[in-house]
Parts: sequence; structure tokens; C-alpha cells
Amino acid sequence: MIHLAVNIDHVATVRNARGGMQPDPIHAATLAIDAGAVGIVCHLREDRRHIRDADVYALRHDLLTKLDLEMAAHEEIICIAEDVKPELVTIVPEKREELTTEGGLNLAADPSRFADLVQRMHAHGIDVSFFIEPNSKQIEIAKNIGADIIELHTGTYAEATGAKAEEALNHLITGGSIAHELGLKVTAGHGLDYHNIIPIKAIPGLVEVSIGHALISRALFTGISQAVKDMIFLLQ
Repeated sequence: MIHLAVNIDHVATVRNARGGMQPDPIHAATLAIDAGAVGIVCHLREDRRHIRDADVYALRHDLLTKLDLEMAAHEEIICIAEDVKPELVTIVPEKREELTTEGGLNLAADPSRFADLVQRMHAHGIDVSFFIEPNSKQIEIAKNIGADIIELHTGTYAEATGAKAEEALNHLITGGSIAHELGLKVTAGHGLDYHNIIPIKAIPGLVEVSIGHALISRALFTGISQAVKDMIFLLQ
């Protein structure tokens, strides 16, 4: 069975548009869990464009299930993770000018730095996932530096059509197979929605998907609980 983790970043985006307290991302997280999501994802960006520090602490206090803190490997955010102690951190690349994460992390650029980060998180009982492309080199480095999980970047697949989408899916299937054989847990995310989710289920060893924008968009019309249930139905 493939589980669903719900990214609540864009509930915070709507809240921040008016600078008030509504809609409350913590309430959204509670509704998502009650509807069947196995965990909540939030990305604490360096520029705090959506999720704020207080949101992360509130989620940690209120949630009785898995909290996945997406973060870049910036020292300030690392220290917050060590303090909050989420069940999982997912390390992603981050650029201030991007609208959303644009691709997978390049672990080969500085594997020793990422290995040190894994050790720091493990010292606090926090599992580590790396958001990477379905590339054998990146997957093998993730394994070698002690990652618990890899999250395959599905953006290329989600944005493609026709033969290119099929090619991207095959890359994901190959990457998932390599990771599964190496003993890594495999998750996937970015750009997944109610139309492109079914083929993703072919990725070997896939245990979870992380979905935010598409789910929150649907929730504007159906409510969060129904949007979560609709996605879980497709995953099952």
C-alpha cells in the first residue's frame, strides 16, 4: 500500500497573503490526518515565504503522527530541526528566486557535508530523506552517506506529456528499483496530482507520496478531508 503525506505549505501561503491567522495550517494538518494521511509535510524556507517557525513548533506540539520537515542544508534551519525533532527531515535544494523546488539535490557536490548532516540528525533520533533525481549515482551516494529514505523528484514526469512522460516514468521506475535493492525506503513527490498519480504506483518499493499544491487546490472546492480521501482512493 502506498501512503499519502500532505504538504500544507500553501495553506500558509493563503494565510500570509493577508498577514493574519486564517486559514490555519495546523487545523488543515489535523483535518488531513483525520481523513487518512499518514503524515504532514512542511517546508521551512530560508525566506519564510509560507511556513513560519511558529508553525513548525505548533505542528510538533499538536501532531500525534509523523512530521516531515522539508529544509535546505542551511545551518539556521538545521538548528531548528535539532530543536523541534520531527520524525523526518527531507533535504531539498533551495533558491530564493524559485517559485517552487526546481529539481533534485546534487549529493555529489559535497557528500561529506551531507554525511555530517545525516549524523547530526540521527543523533537526535531524526530520520533523513534526500530529495533527488532518479539517478543511480545520486541514489548510491544517499545510501553510502547513511540516508534512511530517498524521495524521487517526480517533477520532470509531472510536467511531461506523451513519450517524454513515459520516458520520465521509466527513469523513476529504474531509480526506485535501484534504491529498493540497496535497502532504502522510496518515496516520491513534486507535481503529482489526481491525473498523473496512477502510473507512479509502478515504482518498485514506493511506500509514500508527498502531495501539496494539487491537493490544496482541490480542497478549495471539496474541502481538505474529501481531497485527502480522493487521493488515498487513487493510491489504493
